[in-house]
Amino acid sequence: MRVVIARDYEDLSKKAATFIAMEVRSRPESVLGLATGSTPLGTYKELVRMHRKGLDFSRVVTFNLDEYYRLAPEHPQSYHNFMNENFFNQVNIKKSNVHIPDGLTSDVDKFCAEYERTIKQKGGIDIQLLGIGRDGHLGFNEPGSSLGSRTRLKTLTEETVRDNARFFSNPDDVPRLAITMGVGTILDARKLLLIASGGAKAEAVKASIEGPITSQVTATVLQLHPHVICVVDEAAARLLSRRDYYTYVEKVAATVQENAHI
Repeated sequence: MRVVIARDYEDLSKKAATFIAMEVRSRPESVLGLATGSTPLGTYKELVRMHRKGLDFSRVVTFNLDEYYRLAPEHPQSYHNFMNENFFNQVNIKKSNVHIPDGLTSDVDKFCAEYERTIKQKGGIDIQLLGIGRDGHLGFNEPGSSLGSRTRLKTLTEETVRDNARFFSNPDDVPRLAITMGVGTILDARKLLLIASGGAKAEAVKASIEGPITSQVTATVLQLHPHVICVVDEAAARLLSRRDYYTYVEKVAATVQENAHI
């Protein structure tokens, strides 16, 4: 697991966007797994800036992690709307290449199975962008989720509902259910890119990177993946016991890269 400690949120966003841009440039038909929430906003803003300078998304395929159940795509707080406003409508991606769980599906099991099949049909996800909840959850894989789970309907914890209430004018309107990629689905991606910002995420970051693997903190499963990049800012990294080593590794890698270009 590669741990990159950014100076602040802006630096984190630029670094995360750079990793995604590298993937798209090296493989124009890349399959991207995307996330929503406040943390990825800066990453999408930076990707839009890169697009205006030439980064091409015309052949890119995307799959989003999750969507609220029973929330229409046009609802202001739906993840469909979030992605359209903050990313898709500002780049040249084809709408036919965009995949987001359907919160209004009449047959959840059938839809989830089809979502899994479509990911496989597109060749699998090349790089999956991930945020992390304060309790260490990925997507809506709440504590106790099976580490081999697939896309499914999930009941949200009271903590997650409270955290998401800030986005709704009425806390009672926050959905209690969501369709989410499973932990096993996430692990199928060839690369994982986790981003975390702020002191409120510090305990979850430490547990995920340095703690024991447990279904009670689903992000700890990242330790089992062969290609993970964690980009965290100083505040989110403050509890990491090996943060000096992570910084040292990045300095050595930068020196090796510089020497390779001499």
